Amino acid sequence: MPVSRMLNTLSADHKPTFLKRHSTALRVWHWLLFLAISGSMITVLLNSTVLKSRHNVSLVQTELARSGVAVTSDQARGVAREFSDKIWLVHKIFGYTLIFFLLSRLVIEFSQPSGEKIFDRIRKAVGFYREPELKTFYRHYLAVRYGYLAFYVLLTLMAITGLVLAYEDVGFLKGIHETAKVIHEYGQYLLYAYVVLHVGGVILSELGTEKGLVSGMIHGKYP
Repeated sequence: MPVSRMLNTLSADHKPTFLKRHSTALRVWHWLLFLAISGSMITVLLNSTVLKSRHNVSLVQTELARSGVAVTSDQARGVAREFSDKIWLVHKIFGYTLIFFLLSRLVIEFSQPSGEKIFDRIRKAVGFYREPELKTFYRHYLAVRYGYLAFYVLLTLMAITGLVLAYEDVGFLKGIHETAKVIHEYGQYLLYAYVVLHVGGVILSELGTEKGLVSGMIHGKYP
């Protein structure tokens, strides 16, 4: 049987498409997580650029000098660091929010209807992937699903290392502080890369054969 004809005989649940129905809980979780990750990324961007302490030392000295107050570089750096510390506090809040979303995703996953759980969809896709005629069509689908799993693993790693950094004064965490810091710093770049790939993939899908992908994730209905 030709591949095109075979695909036409598949049910909606079996066709290689990302236009799958998602529960209200999962859709709300998805967009709230998007906002939390965006907020976390913005705080890092601010503290790495315009609010970076050493970039604002001369600015603090200049502004204070206009008021007739002369301060040393170290004193100015202390003032500049206060702004940076406030942003890092906001970053921590977003971090705790992401941990909450990560835990709530587990609850949502277990409460999802049969067939809508991520492992159910991967298992189903693997079965069709093993059929030579359908292998090409499901390769991308499987890659994206495994990408989701990799994202959750990465988010878990970022949550754990973030907690280590947040509670660095706790005795047994001091010994792994530097290791956690390195993992957290490099892990963020993987997270940013995933976000870029995810958004780019969604845009390409919307422009291609998956029209309605974004709107479907908002109201749960697909064409």
